[in-house]
Amino acid sequence: MEQKITLEEIQNFKGNYPKQLWYLFFVEMWERFCFYGMRGVLVIFMVDQLFLKEDHASEQYGAIQAFVYAFTFIGGIFADKVLGFKKSLFFGGIVMILGNLLIAVAPHDMFYYGIAFSIIGTGFFKPNVSSMVGELYHENDGRRDAGYGMFYAGINVGGLFGGALCVYLGKYYSWQLCFLSAAIVMFLGLVTFLFTKKNLGPIGDSPLLNLAPAKRRIREIAVYALSILSLPFIFIMVKNTDYTDYFMYTIGTVAVLYFVYELIKLGDAKMQKKLFAAFLFVFFYFLFNSIYEQSGGSLSLFAKDNLNDKLLFFTIDPNVVNNSSNTFFVVVLSPLIGLLWIWLGKRKIEPNTLIKFGIGFLFLAASFYIFYLTKFFADSKGITSLNVFTFAYLITTIGELCLGPIGMSIITKLSPKRLFGMMMGLWFLASAFGQLAAGKLGAEISRSNTGDTLVSKLQSYTEGYYQLAIYSLVAGLILLAISPIIRKLMQEVK
Repeated sequence: MEQKITLEEIQNFKGNYPKQLWYLFFVEMWERFCFYGMRGVLVIFMVDQLFLKEDHASEQYGAIQAFVYAFTFIGGIFADKVLGFKKSLFFGGIVMILGNLLIAVAPHDMFYYGIAFSIIGTGFFKPNVSSMVGELYHENDGRRDAGYGMFYAGINVGGLFGGALCVYLGKYYSWQLCFLSAAIVMFLGLVTFLFTKKNLGPIGDSPLLNLAPAKRRIREIAVYALSILSLPFIFIMVKNTDYTDYFMYTIGTVAVLYFVYELIKLGDAKMQKKLFAAFLFVFFYFLFNSIYEQSGGSLSLFAKDNLNDKLLFFTIDPNVVNNSSNTFFVVVLSPLIGLLWIWLGKRKIEPNTLIKFGIGFLFLAASFYIFYLTKFFADSKGITSLNVFTFAYLITTIGELCLGPIGMSIITKLSPKRLFGMMMGLWFLASAFGQLAAGKLGAEISRSNTGDTLVSKLQSYTEGYYQLAIYSLVAGLILLAISPIIRKLMQEVK
């Protein structure tokens, strides 16, 4: 079939943003609605409906999230080598819808089966939209950071509404309706993609177009079949978090070895230095997520029991705030911070990506210190201020915005094009290990509560957040200290 639009036509766009960015923005927006909606209710559902203890629920949550992100690494490689981004995304979307429908039919009986489907689906869906955004720009196009910033805001519009609606439906109406809403919005995302994919031209096509169609189809069917056959394996591992640990440590070792293999295979010292610099960004992103990703776990449990429902002049469920305030602040602040970087860039005083990463850690440390400070606003029953809690999220979000969107952008700048999918996969794999570590840290925070009152829970959880603030501060200072070395590895890349 003849291509209607060429890559050159797409990349030679006028203005700040290519029109294709908006199509990908909407596709990812619906997927994030589904993802954030599910993320915000998992721990609450497991504690209140499946009757798991809080520490067990935190570990289970960490395992589920770890798998979701680990499979983006695998999905990224299959998209790179076999399916192409477009087919990978479509297959992933279908499987995610099936997963949400399974849980909606029987939330208590089908929960882990549906989760297994969702893990596979997200793995094929998630890395590909981000990778396609990178391809909308020439390699040296300075507008790429702003594009990722806007894309990041779009992701979070979906997260904002999904985060609020799913918690609200689950806690006050019906868990079936909660999971059904996630399936419906995922369907909308898939329809959006089908109607707009022709505008992407060759971006995301199969990498095997040089093969005979029959051979290509056999490889594609093999990928689909392997994915479906892995479902029982995922089901068993998600239910038993010990197995999750073995799997994650195995995939982590394999991923690093595969990265080293591709690094050596490059054979060009300059390219190797850049790719190694990209790997260091991935590593610090893992450290960031280990602390940052308490929102779906320990912070969700803290919000459930230890917060009042007064936010400024409004009465609102604390779990809705916990699940949506971060995305709300991203939507509000993302364009502003994007414009700030452009303004600073024009005056030649924009901090480089490394300094932005370091600043991100310092804001993260400050935010967890504010979570700790909530203990001083509590009443005699151990119920504390939703306003202070929400302010902490504002600070968290500034830290995230110094790091998240530009992280994706710098990975595409430092990596050769043929390794985009693998490096995006590694980026999400860093998230996976971050989620796993966050679940374990959250479980430790839960275990430190030896009492059975809300006051003892307040005490143990806030002390845990104080420790996380210290870890984040140390990581940020180390990163700032070694930034001159990483700068040299990056060479001309800003």
